[in-house]
Amino acid sequence: MTDEDNVVDKYLRTSKLPHIWCSGCGNGIVVNALIRAIENVGIKQEEIVLVSGIGCSSRTPGYLNLCGMHTAHGRALAYATGVKLFKPELKVIALMGDGDCVSIGGNHLIHAARRNIDITAIVFNNNNYGMTGGQYSPTTPIGANTKTSPYGQMEPPFDICELSKSAGATYVARTTTYHVLNLIKYIEKALVHKGFSLVEANCDCPTLYGRMNKKGTPGQMMLAQKERSVLLSKASGMSEEEFRGKTIIGEFVDKEKPEYTEQYLEIIKQAQKGES
Repeated sequence: MTDEDNVVDKYLRTSKLPHIWCSGCGNGIVVNALIRAIENVGIKQEEIVLVSGIGCSSRTPGYLNLCGMHTAHGRALAYATGVKLFKPELKVIALMGDGDCVSIGGNHLIHAARRNIDITAIVFNNNNYGMTGGQYSPTTPIGANTKTSPYGQMEPPFDICELSKSAGATYVARTTTYHVLNLIKYIEKALVHKGFSLVEANCDCPTLYGRMNKKGTPGQMMLAQKERSVLLSKASGMSEEEFRGKTIIGEFVDKEKPEYTEQYLEIIKQAQKGES
């Protein structure tokens, strides 16, 4: 066994394997990147709490040898906020799918970002509700076929990173499961960042989204991620026609701002002293 194998095995709950994810699903790549990022930045396992909602990606806490909570649909950030306020010394990581994060959980996202609470949000964006049958989600591209849009999805999709940026998040980045080294790097930066950080990982759902949209094999879907990705530094120079069907990847925000739990603790100290 190599050192690389030991890194992964250190974090896996082997008694919970095999996992439920389909062959070719991008979720495993995101989890692998998370494991390596945690190991690389040196956070102790007992200092981490994983919080998830409902969905394929939300099963992750059950597979990792870390403290975890599998909570209600769309409420991962609400529970994560409670954990962080009760134990601010812990590193709290919220794991969500695109539907979980920006549909029923959208309000929690914008207010966690607005507060700049020190939570790392990792969004597994596979453009549909994979666990419940492949319905369209808030990030499904226009024209895509899903179980609930058999004639093509007509609603404009959310840009998760732009939404988080405008709501006040202080670290925001997006990449794909094809660009796995960048994914590891962005998660590392998110973990050590003080404040609300979000990493969007574009990943594939070959069983439902891929099959219904004739995207080919999981390998072909991975290569398509490469082809449609445009670095942020190059996007501004592209015409509307050149940019059609493309996705911007890179770091959108990296700045410092007062963090919520630190401010909250200061208010508690003032209240205990009887100060107004």
